[in-house]
Amino acid sequence: MIKRFFLSERNMMAAILVNAVLIFMLYFPGWRHNEWLELIDHVFILFFLLEAAVKLYTLKPRRYFADPWNRFDLIIVLGSLPSLLVQVIPVPDTSLLIILRLFRLIRLIRFIRFVPHLSKVITGLGRALQASLFVLLALFFLNLLLAIFTCHFFADIAPQYFGDPLIASYSIFQMFTVEGWNEIPATIAQSLTEQQAQAGIFNTSVLIGLTRLYFVLVVLLGGVFGMSLANAVFVDEMTMDNNDALERKVDDLHNEIRELKALLLRNEQKENP
Repeated sequence: MIKRFFLSERNMMAAILVNAVLIFMLYFPGWRHNEWLELIDHVFILFFLLEAAVKLYTLKPRRYFADPWNRFDLIIVLGSLPSLLVQVIPVPDTSLLIILRLFRLIRLIRFIRFVPHLSKVITGLGRALQASLFVLLALFFLNLLLAIFTCHFFADIAPQYFGDPLIASYSIFQMFTVEGWNEIPATIAQSLTEQQAQAGIFNTSVLIGLTRLYFVLVVLLGGVFGMSLANAVFVDEMTMDNNDALERKVDDLHNEIRELKALLLRNEQKENP
């Protein structure tokens, strides 16, 4: 009965899900150091270790390690074992050991085994990544170019966005995703107004207008055209299998219609020799 329980995929997936919910609860402030929840969490580690032992005994090492999911589970369980040390050994800093419990959340990946047509999805994903590689590289170099260019002109005006090339790259990528892009030129416009006012110059409308035009072009070039092109290529490659299947059905239908026409034409010739 114990073997049947631990060899049941449904039982193990349910245990993984319950353990994930428990870990989720442990990160609420009120339950973060709850002794009972931490004890149950450690019991789950022993439970999954027992699962691995039962499977090893039942399936034997050759069959057990032949399944990549078993190897994956064993690595996760063994990686979680050091977190049990906090119960038997006084460890000054337990933060690193407690992080090891997060490794067990990776086991939720096993749920993708139940995704319909998983092999087709993975094949389409690989094909889509390969097809969109050039577009992604072009976007990367465009991001790098605009980051350096923008950092040159606005590093002193808005250091929180363009203080160095790395920060500038992140800000430019944020504008590519059209996420809060209007906040950046508004901040720069305010900083320009304050700097020019301190210098005794109060007519900054032209400079602010050119700045806003520049960032609008950045959004159009990278966000609207670049990201849309990358998304279009990716989606087109992902759906290619469906398109191929549809084309085959259309070709089969054309062939059937052609054969039907030929049959009708032969019947007419027989009736009207």
